[in-house]
Amino acid sequence: MNKLMIGRYLPGHSVVHQMDPRGKMVLTFYFICIVFMANNIWSYLVLGLFTLGAVLLTRLKLIYFWRGIQPAIILILFTVLIQVFFTRGGQIYWQWGPFALSSAGVVNAWFIFFRLVIIICMSTLLTLTTSPLDISSALSSLMTPLKWIRVPVDIIALMLSIALRFVPTLMDETVRIMNAQRARGVDFGSGSLLQQIKAIVPILIPLFVSAMHHAEDLDDAMTARGYRTDAPRTTYRIIQWHRRDTLSIIAFAALTVVIFFVRA
Repeated sequence: MNKLMIGRYLPGHSVVHQMDPRGKMVLTFYFICIVFMANNIWSYLVLGLFTLGAVLLTRLKLIYFWRGIQPAIILILFTVLIQVFFTRGGQIYWQWGPFALSSAGVVNAWFIFFRLVIIICMSTLLTLTTSPLDISSALSSLMTPLKWIRVPVDIIALMLSIALRFVPTLMDETVRIMNAQRARGVDFGSGSLLQQIKAIVPILIPLFVSAMHHAEDLDDAMTARGYRTDAPRTTYRIIQWHRRDTLSIIAFAALTVVIFFVRA
């Protein structure tokens, strides 16, 4: 099975699993904003400990969060290298043309690395502990004011939740097709860049066909259950705000105060 964690939901009974999905979504975006307020080692240490505490509250294995980081490793390393060799300030250790290795560049690179890691961990936490149905309900509830200007809120929320749900499904399908191609002698890692791109083309056609089959099956299932885009929407599970959701807001408010206090 593919190890991509984006869009995967792992059922559980932790406090984080039972939180209101609206609160989790809003607080996740709020946390991403707070991360950019950090500007020294102490503020990042506080954010790291807070993220670790949230991860432990999910009662999920840490390997799942590492798998959430893995797909972005190349992007993270590329961003870190740009910071290392293009940021100047403080003591210059090495310089060659437009490239330079300075103390400010190294520090900024570490901060960028840590920032991206904790953002990905918190985003992964949201998808791992929130089912696609809850995400759809939360989006629909949060976008309710847009109905006044005739925005199809329910349809947009459904589209986003379905797209998020089928990311891991299509990735698993891609891995299955690639394994079948390898069994027939296809080598995806050798040759020039152009040859490697050509080797990927045979994957796209069966993947597209498989995606269309999934879409048709989903359409048949929704039609059989009487789904209509013009009908008033009802939900099987009613989203309710609980004490734990209020406590989570207090925790994030306390985090904001601490970040303001320790930042330079």
